Parts: sequence; C-alpha cells; structure tokens
Amino acid sequence: MRRKPEDFHDGAADGLIPLSPLDLNKISDCDELLAAMSRTAFGGRNLGEAAEVLHLMVTDPECIIVGTFSGAMTVAKMGLMICEMIDRGWLKIIISTGALMAHGLIEAVERVHYKYDPRQSDQELYRMGYNRVYDTLEMETNLDYAEHIFGTVLERMDKNRVLSSEIICAELGRYLAEITDQPGILRNAYLAGVPVFIPAFTDSELGLDVANWMIAQATQQGQTIEAALTAISVNFNPFLDLGRYAQEILRAKKLGIFTIGGGVPRNWAQQVGPFFDILQNRLQIDLPFIRFHYGVRLCPEPAHWGGLSGCTYQEGISWGKFVPPQEGGRFAEVLCDATIAWPILLKAVIQRYEKRKEG
Repeated sequence: MRRKPEDFHDGAADGLIPLSPLDLNKISDCDELLAAMSRTAFGGRNLGEAAEVLHLMVTDPECIIVGTFSGAMTVAKMGLMICEMIDRGWLKIIISTGALMAHGLIEAVERVHYKYDPRQSDQELYRMGYNRVYDTLEMETNLDYAEHIFGTVLERMDKNRVLSSEIICAELGRYLAEITDQPGILRNAYLAGVPVFIPAFTDSELGLDVANWMIAQATQQGQTIEAALTAISVNFNPFLDLGRYAQEILRAKKLGIFTIGGGVPRNWAQQVGPFFDILQNRLQIDLPFIRFHYGVRLCPEPAHWGGLSGCTYQEGISWGKFVPPQEGGRFAEVLCDATIAWPILLKAVIQRYEKRKEG
C-alpha cells in the first residue's frame, strides 16, 4: 500500500513519549543520571526505567518486597547493598542461594576475599587452599572458620527441633548479632525481622557444614563413614520454608520482587501465585488472588536460552505470577552484570527517595 503524506502521524499528537539527548552538564548525581537515561534508549533506558519501578516499589506503603539473590554477589562485595536495602525496610523477605549466604557470613566476620592473579594455575590454587570464583578468591581457611561458627550455632540449638533454612538463617543471624557489630546480611536480616530462605539448602557450603556436623557426631559414636553416610539425618523439613513464605505473602496487599540473577531463588519466590492457584482450584480453598504488582530484574541472561533466569516478566504472566501491565503491573528488566547496574540503580533510588522525602 502506497502511503500519502497526509497519512503520516505526529508522535506528539499521538501521545508518544519523546526522548531527550543525555546532557551530562545538567546531571549532578545518580538520580538525575538515571532519570535522564530513562529518556534515552537501549540498555540505558532499561536501567533508567528500573529506577522508576524500584522507587515506586519502595514508596508504596502497601507493598511487601521480596528480594531474590543468586550468583556470587557476596564474593563480588555486593553484600552491603543487601544490608542497605534491609536497613531501609526495602526488603521484607529474602530468598537466596546458600553459597551467597555462606560467603556473606565470611564477610560479616571480617574475613577477606582476594583478587585472583591469572598467572597462577587452578591446580596451584587448589594446593594452596584458594577457591576461585571467576576473578576472585575465597580462602579455604575462611570456609573452615565459617564451619566453626555454624557448628557452634548448631550445638546450642535444640536437637529435637524441626529445622528449616529460615530457622537456621535466623539462628546464624542471632549469633552474629551477639558476636559482632559489623553489618552482614544474616545479622541485619535477623535484627530487622526479615526472614531469609535458602530453597536449595544442601547445594551450598552451609548444607555441607550441616552434613559434616552430623557425620562427625556419628563417627564419634563409633559408626563407620559408610554407615554415617547411609544414616545421615537431621530434623530438617523444607516444607516449613514453603509454609512460612506463604504466610508472609498472605499478609501483603501488594507484592514486589527485586531479583539479582535468577535460578532457584527467583523461581521459588515466583511460584507462590501458582501455589495459591493450585490450592484454590484443586482443594477449593478460598484464598486471595496473589500476583506480583512490581518487579525489577538485573540479570545478563537472555530469554532465548529457555531458562528461568532469562524468563521475562511478560512470560510469567501466563503462569499467573505477575499482574499484567494493562491492569497496573510495573516491571523493568536490565540485561546487565549486576555488579555494574545494581550500585548505580540503588544509589539513584536512595537519592530520589531522600529528595522526595525532604521535598
């Protein structure tokens, strides 16, 4: 079809949003930078729009924000940003990998991670007790010390108590609050009353430490290692985590999710909507219609690999996990290394929040 000049529309008349050149001479802080970037294009616009959505989340008094964290963020020295969000009341629930919490525990007791020297081979690193996480080193002695702390906490807990990851994380946080005034995710979460869940608990240093503690007890009682491994057991029920999380969600008038990475923490957090759907449809239990109203995701994983980490919020609508944008849902996704995007995003939203509060 041949177009005529009179058929051409005017963007302003059609209500389109105009873009603006990024003028650094008019920018004095991270808030202004991301506000300006939201009027540009590509990844910069995505990060700018993420600041808008995160600010909406943290200023909505009805919203409970769930933070999900995967990847080596504490090894990458991002742990204090989680603490900052906890202390500001911007995270009411945390769901994480066990590794992230284990390395955060090490950081909280003032142990050090080091920069990797690529001149050293991985065989050399193993012999030296240096565990490599991409470009960073975790000392084996750090892990040994974390196990000592964890063992101390396990010894003072009621041996007959049925445990869950949330209970264990709270006890670790309580212990850290007793022995140090240094900020740490588990310590700050405990002091703020924020539950921490580790759905894949055995897939972590913390899980291995529990197993080591149980096997040590068995072998000290004369069992062989084969028998100890066969009989390895503790009163641990992961469904306590699911029930506790569901109880927290039921209290929310609105839900927001802030995600770094993806994996099990993201999926476990997001499945709460389908979980309540199942209870309603299959058991005829009357429950509220639970969906996430807000979402911000920082993750370099693209959607076309087919994994949950790269799954878009739009796709999640089909699973009953998110409120559609047409019904008020607000979401932002930034395909970027979180160690680049997260500090800028959080600093910008803090500045924006403080300005609005003062104004």
